Amino acid sequence: MHRIRAVALDVDGVLTDGTFIWGQNGEEYKKFSFLDVMGISMGRRAGLIFALISGEDNPLIDRYARKMGIGDIYKGCKDKKTALIHFAQKNGIPLEEICFMGDDLNDVSAMESAGLAAAPCSAHETVRKRAKMVTRHGGGQGAVRELIDLILSSREGETS
Repeated sequence: MHRIRAVALDVDGVLTDGTFIWGQNGEEYKKFSFLDVMGISMGRRAGLIFALISGEDNPLIDRYARKMGIGDIYKGCKDKKTALIHFAQKNGIPLEEICFMGDDLNDVSAMESAGLAAAPCSAHETVRKRAKMVTRHGGGQGAVRELIDLILSSREGETS
């Protein structure tokens, strides 16, 4: 885990609990956790590079990315493995040094390609079984913060 230099995240079910709400005028709402916001902020300060890779093409993803200073965004993505490979090549980071966190079947190919496959405890059972690391927190409830904390603490262990 100490070799991880980048983290790619699915959005729905990882940064959110997977719930979306439609307003009566068609607006869509998602709930994000400030624990995850702080985790990403800490990770960026420590030099981690982040990407959002989502099957959804939603403007809320862009808004979240802007807030977090994440420049690598792949929306409406049906082939997350290819997006992950593009992210790796663009940033000059081997796949072995990238963690991908996903929660459902459409994330598995990217998880299998990444150096570290992670999933929130709320992920589909099939995904949890394929993950090398499963958080105690669910998606949208601090799972990303937990992952970042573990990556950063593993780095500290290497320098001690």
